Amino acid sequence: MITITDVAAERVQHYLTGRGKGIGIRVKIITTGCSGYAYQIEFVDVLNDDDISYETKDITLVTDPKTLNLMDGTEVDFGTEGLNAGFKFNNPQVDAMCGCGESFTIAKQ
Repeated sequence: MITITDVAAERVQHYLTGRGKGIGIRVKIITTGCSGYAYQIEFVDVLNDDDISYETKDITLVTDPKTLNLMDGTEVDFGTEGLNAGFKFNNPQVDAMCGCGESFTIAKQ
C-alpha cells in the first residue's frame, strides 16, 4: 500500500480544487534516467480497467499493479528545500539514487 502524509494530502486537495475536476491522483513509476526509474504523479479523471484505487486522507490514490509492487510501503510527502518545493517519495524498496536525485534503482523486482 502507498500512504500519503497530511501535508501531501492537503497539497493534492489544493491542486484538485484549483483544477476544478478530477477524482484523484495517479502515482506511478516510469522507466527513465541514469538509474532506471522515476516517480510520476498525474491527475485522474477516469479510471482504467487495470487501475487499483483507494481512499486515504480524503484523497483517491490510483496506481497500476506493477507500480504498486515497486512502491509497496512508500509514503508520499510534500516538502520544501531551499527554493524548491515538491512531492517526495519515501520508498523502502529503493536500493540507490542517481547523483542528481531524479532516478533510482530497486533491488527486488
